[in-house]
This record gives sequence, structure tokens and C-alpha cells, in this order.
Amino acid sequence: MKEHVAMYAGSFDPITSGHLDVVARSRHLFDRIIIGIGFNPEKESLFPVDERVSMATTLIKELVENDPDAAGVTVQRYSGLTVDFAREAGATALVRGIRNITDLATETQLAITNRQVADIETVFIITGEKYAFTSSSLIRQIAALGGDLDRLDGIIPTLVIERLKILQSDPSGLLKAMANDANME
Repeated sequence: MKEHVAMYAGSFDPITSGHLDVVARSRHLFDRIIIGIGFNPEKESLFPVDERVSMATTLIKELVENDPDAAGVTVQRYSGLTVDFAREAGATALVRGIRNITDLATETQLAITNRQVADIETVFIITGEKYAFTSSSLIRQIAALGGDLDRLDGIIPTLVIERLKILQSDPSGLLKAMANDANME
């Protein structure tokens, strides 16, 4: 019998508790999950890809330890098309988290395209209610504009909060540049 492997791909910049919720739910549907951390040319990255992989690996290890009977999870970086990486990794499906109706419209279009172009199915996982309005983009914006990161506890992991605080304290760093760009508009 063929192993059912799912690929959950994204930039995870930064990884949120909503992402982890999707992984936790997926672990009960598939034999193995691969978290693919890639590059999105439409977004300026806050964290280098190696750091995103490191944070995700640490958080996924904790997730797996808390539910050892569910599917195993690995974290890998990739470049290029997600469907090419999924095919190379032996994935039978792509997993996508859905927070709201806007996500559903966007992800449905992408799922149909991926099925047409690469013959790979997409499985939608509805995130928990408390993550319905959480996005990495929003987290980056709050951090860049000097928001109180401790108030984000529960929607982003403590590991991510601590790393964002370090970036917030760097007066010449990327967060300050992002804030300046936002203030210019």
C-alpha cells in the first residue's frame, strides 16, 4: 500500500500557531508530513530561510513529542515550484490551511491549477477559530511598527516572539526599514 505523504509548503515568515494547528490536524490524516519552507518572490523575507527552518524544526519537534502516535513530520527548505518539490519528495497531496473565505477563494484557484498542471490534489484544513485572522504578514507588520509582541502570545509561539523582539531592538535592522517603508506610504 502506498504511503500517504502530505506537503505543507509556505514561506512561514514567521511560523505562527495557526500553521502549527494545521500541522497538528494534518498528522491525523496522513502517514507523513513534510513542511516545505520556500521563498515567495512577492514578499520581502523577515527571517532568512535557514532561521525559518530552524524555528520550524524546533517547534515541530515539540509538536511531535506532544502527540507521538500521530504521523511523523520533517522540515525541509526548497526553491522553485512547490509542485516540483512535492513530486520529488513523494507527496501524494498538498495541505493548505484555510482561515476564512478569502483564503478559500485564493487557495481553490491554486488547487485547481496544481491539479491541472501537476496532477496533485490539495487538502484544505480549516484552522482553529482563534487563528482565523492570524497571518505572518500581519505579525510582521505589528513587529515592524513597534507593537507589543507579548500581546501576540497564543497566536505565535514564544520562540517566534523572542526572535521578533531581537529584531525589534535592532535600530538598523530589517524591521525598522519595513516600518519606514510603511510610514512613507
